[in-house]
Amino acid sequence: MTSPTRRTFLQTGAASLAGAALVGAGTSPSTTAAETSGKDDGKPGGEKGPAPFIDTNVHLGHWPARHLPLGKPADLTAKLREHGVTQAWAGTFEGLLHKDLAAANYRLKKACEVHGAGLLVPVGAINPTLPAWKEDLKRCREDFDFSMIRLYPGYHGYAVEQPLFLETLKQAREVELTVQVVVRLEDVRTQSPLLRAPDLDVTPLPGLLKKVPGIRLQLLNALRTVKNPLLLQRLAAMGVHFEIAMLEGAAGLENLLNGLGIKNVCFGSHAPFFYFESALLKLKESLLTEEQLTFLRDGNARNFFIPPQP
Repeated sequence: MTSPTRRTFLQTGAASLAGAALVGAGTSPSTTAAETSGKDDGKPGGEKGPAPFIDTNVHLGHWPARHLPLGKPADLTAKLREHGVTQAWAGTFEGLLHKDLAAANYRLKKACEVHGAGLLVPVGAINPTLPAWKEDLKRCREDFDFSMIRLYPGYHGYAVEQPLFLETLKQAREVELTVQVVVRLEDVRTQSPLLRAPDLDVTPLPGLLKKVPGIRLQLLNALRTVKNPLLLQRLAAMGVHFEIAMLEGAAGLENLLNGLGIKNVCFGSHAPFFYFESALLKLKESLLTEEQLTFLRDGNARNFFIPPQP
């Protein structure tokens, strides 16, 4: 049943998303984390702040093909905090082309500490085609104290069915690292001719995951390319999580949840490559219950895996 505040939510403009539309007017049967805690975020008169979000898909660093308005970490974190993001899982664009990923991951760690302590959670980049990738993975856990790694098969030149992908998942599970796999970063139609990266074919993934039971896996930017509902359902049944940054189509979010259920879809913005507000509008334009919104905003990411706070 649709939340009593849903019509108000739909009629609220993007500029007021941080207000009552997301938090509710107190009549919804569900409560947000801020309401449960009883905190008023320090606002005068006990005014509620934005509903909490966990953004599972952001990047730091410079995109090599064009300038991004929120390319500076300070600008990105300001935007995230403006919209109530309480935690953002941040990879590094340096992970695409750099060969010294230990240095890139170290810079990512420092950038998160300096510009987003308590907000940005660093996600280490791993390239299993490089000779020292196992050492890079070990450093992520032991030296940098990362809880997640991010794979970029399209840019690093390997496929799901190749043995090194399976080996990477096994090594990550061994040291209890959550794995995010980037299915796409940029639409193939807009890629620079000198920076081509194919979309990842995840069709073989269900069979592969049977060989790594217990792996925590999330697919990023997958919902634009993986359109087979049966494949999505199989992956969700195996515990794979998704996020909504590249989800498109009328009633796309409602249809997705009807097919997958509510527990495997997280919020993701793909900022700063995408405007953060575009992900918010997907929630705004969808007919969802307050319970569904709570799961999408932060509940599913929290249940999937919350890394330790920096």
